[in-house]
This record gives sequence, C-alpha cells and structure tokens, in this order.
Amino acid sequence: MIVPTEAPNRLESLVNTTDHGQPEWRLDSDASGTVIVLSGEWIAQDGRIPPFPADGLRQVKKGQGIAFRTDSLGRWDTALISFLWDVKQQATRAGLDLRADTLPDSARKLLDLLPEQAAPPPPPPHRRFAPVTAIGAHTLDSLTEIGTVTELGAETARGALAAATGRGRMRMTDLMSNVRDAGPSALLIVGIVNFLVGAILAFVGAVQLHKFAADIYVASLVGIAVVREMSAVMTAIIMAGRTGGAYAARIATMQGNEEIDALTVFGIPVSTYLILPSILSLILTMPFLYLYGCLIGILGGFCVAIGMLTVTGAGYFHQTINAIALNQFELGFIKSIFFAALIGLTSCRIGLRAGRSAADVGIAATRAVVVGIVGVIALDAIFAVIANTLGI
Repeated sequence: MIVPTEAPNRLESLVNTTDHGQPEWRLDSDASGTVIVLSGEWIAQDGRIPPFPADGLRQVKKGQGIAFRTDSLGRWDTALISFLWDVKQQATRAGLDLRADTLPDSARKLLDLLPEQAAPPPPPPHRRFAPVTAIGAHTLDSLTEIGTVTELGAETARGALAAATGRGRMRMTDLMSNVRDAGPSALLIVGIVNFLVGAILAFVGAVQLHKFAADIYVASLVGIAVVREMSAVMTAIIMAGRTGGAYAARIATMQGNEEIDALTVFGIPVSTYLILPSILSLILTMPFLYLYGCLIGILGGFCVAIGMLTVTGAGYFHQTINAIALNQFELGFIKSIFFAALIGLTSCRIGLRAGRSAADVGIAATRAVVVGIVGVIALDAIFAVIANTLGI
C-alpha cells in the first residue's frame, strides 16, 4: 500500500510499507539532491512490485538531480528495470537530471539500453480502395499456393515410388495406423450418413413416383443417385471433416512443438515420412468406403420403399441391378480416389503452413475442413462435366 510519510531533513515522500524483503522505494534528500532509496527483493514472479505513480516526482524542483541508493537492495530481475524505466521517463518529461551511476552495473547497462521515452504507437495503415490490386494479389497468392500443393503432391508421389521399390523412408506402422483411423474407424459414421441419404432419396422419389404408379422406379432412382454421385460425395465430405481436419491439427501441433523443424534438421523428408502415409491411407480406404456407402445407401432406400410402397424386396433389388451400369461404379470409384488425394494434400498443406500457437491448431483444422468440403464439391462438378462429355 502506498502511504505518505514525513522525516526530518527529507522531502514529503511516498513510502511502500511492506513486510521484510518485499520491494519498497521512497524519495529522500541529501546534500547532493533528491535520492530514490530502493530496498527489498524486486522479483516479478512474486507479484508484489510497487508501481511508480505518475506524479511521483512532483515535489522535485526542475533542474535538480536525482540519484539512487541501493544499500538495502536484494535480488532483482526485470521488474526493477521496468520500475527504473518509469522513473527515467518521468524524469525526462520533468526536465530532471537522472544519475544511474549508483545502480548495480548490470541494471545500469540495461537501463541505458532503454529510450528516454516510449515509442509512440504507429499510425493505422492507410487503406486505399484498389480492387484491381487486391484481385491481382489474391490471384498471385492462389497460383502460388496451387503450385506449392502441386509440388508437394509430386514429392509425395516420388516418395511413394521410392517406398514401393524399398528405398523410401515411410514406415509401414505409420501407414497401417493411418489406414485403421481412416478406414475401419470411419465405417459407423459413413454407414449412418449414407443410409439416411438413401432413405431421403427414396422418400422424395416415392412421393412423386407413386402419383404415376411407378413405385418400382424408386429403386432405379436411389441406385443411380447413390452410385453415381451421393455415396462418393457424402463419403468424401465425411472424410474431409473427420480425417482431413485431424491431419491438419496433427501436423499443426507438430509444427508448434518444432517436430517438423527437427525432422528437417535430421534430413528426413517431411513429404515421405509424414505426409505420404496420410495421403496413401486415404487413397487406399476411400474406394472401399465408397462401395460400402453404396451398399448402405441402397439399403436405406430399400427400407423406405418396402415401408411406403407396394414393392417387394426381390423386385427392388432386381430393378436396382438392372438400372445401374458398371461404368457408374467405375466413375464413382475414380472420383473417390481423386477426392482422397485432394483431401490428403490440402489438409497436410494447411497443417504445414499453420502458425505455432495453440489457436493456430484450431484454425488449421477448421480451414482444412472448409477447403476439403468446398474442394470435393468443386471437383465433383468437374467430374460431372467430364462424364456428360463422355456420355457416361
């Protein structure tokens, strides 16, 4: 607590009254002028550092010198330097001569490094309305990022070829662990979503087709929609949110813990050791998850058709088999592979460019999910145009 005190032959001073060892200061006077007496231990971690008030030097006459007395000063750290800097700034503003020759040598050297006044905050940047410049900068950044992701994909492909010939640095334990996380662990959520999608398609189709006594064609609607589009897209979206976000968060955490830097220092290529198992596990598991999603989606449509329409089970599956051509499975199979490569590459890249704080891990995971979902839908639109051109 800061309280005033009086003493003979002294200025009316401010004294920090504390227990033994706690930091305290007071203004005193002697033959040479005003003296700031420091005592106690000035340790920032203790949280007991007394502040220097804004009017602490109001009683000192302009032009008078100020010195320090440190006979009773104990241990100190940067807390003392912060206090001395406050004194230095106020002395400069008041036109007083501050003499630091009686301070400990290390404290005096540190205080000499600090300016007499704190630097004013920089003015806010002036923002001009320049849409052409903004569009150009965004375009260049996008092209640069596309080139970086392409280069990362090429390095990963070269690492895959080296691993196939026994010269790679990918560990099979890492690949098997990623395959388990991206495959069997995702069966439940993939099955639930695709079952509901198939049921929704059957319900919507049944409402309209029943008006034309075409109940049996619900099987064709569900089968074609699930095999051609919905199973591949919904499975990819699930994997982008579940596995892609996990990849980005994992790599961002390694970036914050400087594990990526350690791999680089030891000469271990990150693309082969870390990214290749992640991408390869998605490429291996996504086609099987797609086929599993097709089966579950058709089953969801079957349950709705049997419950709402006058369709037999044998008739439903017979109509489904006749409606779905083999090239529809080929298209969905190819799309699932490209979706897997897209999710793996973008998620790992976002994790590698993340910051080093805990908040950056969450930002990287969120960005990976968003980019993965948008990328999957955009890539599916490209495949739709290609399939329409080829007449599939």
